[in-house]
Amino acid sequence: MISERLVSLVRCPDCRGALAFATLTCHGCGRTYRAPDRAYLDLRPADQFAEQTKYLDEALHADARHERVSPPLLGSKIRNDMLREFLRLAPGDLVVDLGCGSGRALVWNRDSGADAIGIDISPFFSEDARRDVPLLLGDLRRLPFADGTFGKAWSLDVLEHLSPDALRAMLTEANRVLAVGGQLFVYTHVRKNAPIAVGLRWINRLARGLERLGLIDMRQERLRKSDHLNPLADVPDLERVAHACGFRIARITFYTPIVGGFVENILMRVAERAMARRAARRLAHTGSSEAVDAQAIRAARTSAKAQIAASPATRAVLRALSLAMKLDLVLFGRITSGPFFALLVKERPAETAR
Repeated sequence: MISERLVSLVRCPDCRGALAFATLTCHGCGRTYRAPDRAYLDLRPADQFAEQTKYLDEALHADARHERVSPPLLGSKIRNDMLREFLRLAPGDLVVDLGCGSGRALVWNRDSGADAIGIDISPFFSEDARRDVPLLLGDLRRLPFADGTFGKAWSLDVLEHLSPDALRAMLTEANRVLAVGGQLFVYTHVRKNAPIAVGLRWINRLARGLERLGLIDMRQERLRKSDHLNPLADVPDLERVAHACGFRIARITFYTPIVGGFVENILMRVAERAMARRAARRLAHTGSSEAVDAQAIRAARTSAKAQIAASPATRAVLRALSLAMKLDLVLFGRITSGPFFALLVKERPAETAR
């Protein structure tokens, strides 16, 4: 969604000039920007960075999970509940989602009354987000906003996709577009994990065994994780990088998903694989086995979302599983481990953060 309000907030990523709403032309350098289908504004810098995410590859989006937004359930609910607890979104807040993906967190948090904008380097936005929330295509290392524009920001499942240099560039830019005292909520992980993570390794070993038996399919997940660069070694490394970019860590909660790992990596994948097999049998006459397989994965994901939307019983079961997954926070939230939720507060301007 592109509005006059959105255009008034953005700046040219090349010269930081303001844009004219009617023509989307920069008043500073004269560059004119595109607005594909008037659904989002393309504000990528003219000179692209050499390091680019694999999430630009359509193969990572073949299962169509980005196309429609379901209610926040399971791991998505854990993340969104923590976002709301840490950031306390409220009417009047001006917020940016840094690396918004499909835009689903923006859709889920419209009821907060906050004025929120999403930006991502990949154009795989959901239909719901394209229709209802302000979206930008842009690079997190050169944000198209003026200094101090936002009071709050969040970034979920993004930092692990960046190299150390890209991470520092992204956090320095986040610092620049936040007001002093502004808050950045992040969910990511460091490489060093806690001993209790052995439980998750057992679950992953079980998942690999079930995959060999054909009961689950981890290919799409492996493709997504192949983009992980994991730039942070441990929590002290996180503290050093945050400080170097002008932030202090005001709050941190760790998330070792033992219950969550079993629910999402075993139970949900077994159900998804069964749905994909049923879809493959229906599609068997439509093309090659590889094409049928891709269509079946997509059909299973679409069918699952339709069932969640149509069936109160399905939603009730998923809500119960989501509640069970919160045990991971209750039992292990204070144990320093790899995955974590953190609230970073801007202490000083970006130009003095280096």
